[in-house]
Amino acid sequence: MNDLPNPSIIHHSSLIIAWMAVLPIRTFPDPFLKTPSRPVERITPMIHRLIDDLIETVRYHPRCVGLAASQVGVSLRVAVVDVTGHAKVQRSGGLMVIINPQLVGQVGELIQREGCLSIPDFTANVRRASRIQVKALDRFGRSWSRWLEGFEAIAMQHEIDHLDGKLFLDRVANVRTDVFRRKRYWFPERR
Repeated sequence: MNDLPNPSIIHHSSLIIAWMAVLPIRTFPDPFLKTPSRPVERITPMIHRLIDDLIETVRYHPRCVGLAASQVGVSLRVAVVDVTGHAKVQRSGGLMVIINPQLVGQVGELIQREGCLSIPDFTANVRRASRIQVKALDRFGRSWSRWLEGFEAIAMQHEIDHLDGKLFLDRVANVRTDVFRRKRYWFPERR
């Protein structure tokens, strides 16, 4: 029997210190990305760890504004979105943890270029609602609802799509005219 502790947790008397991990990203055409995620039934320490790892992974990748659990191989309806500081943002609500999210309202429409860590070689013009109301649970299981607009609304819809087993390529009107090979790559600096 192996009595070794989890390598990502250090036990020090009654204090438990955990560190976050940058998770590997699943990329297209991985079939897992097209599988709808299961709802979270209970907020557990494993869910908290997943949230922390998603946040760390987003922060590791320059220009990344969100990440769904399905992109890292976890089939649960958990994602994080934070558009703070992005050039396309006029107003940001900061870091949002979304568990079991639902779009409950949509207004307007816009087409904007999107990219994705799971589709690293392409971007595309994607049509989405310009203003949405989303309802979800936070990391502590508290229900919240808010209206989002502009780039923040687009990022939220993008991550909810991942949880529903959809990619931005599924929303493109014309693959020949609306999908583009990425011109530049942003590689994370090694720490």
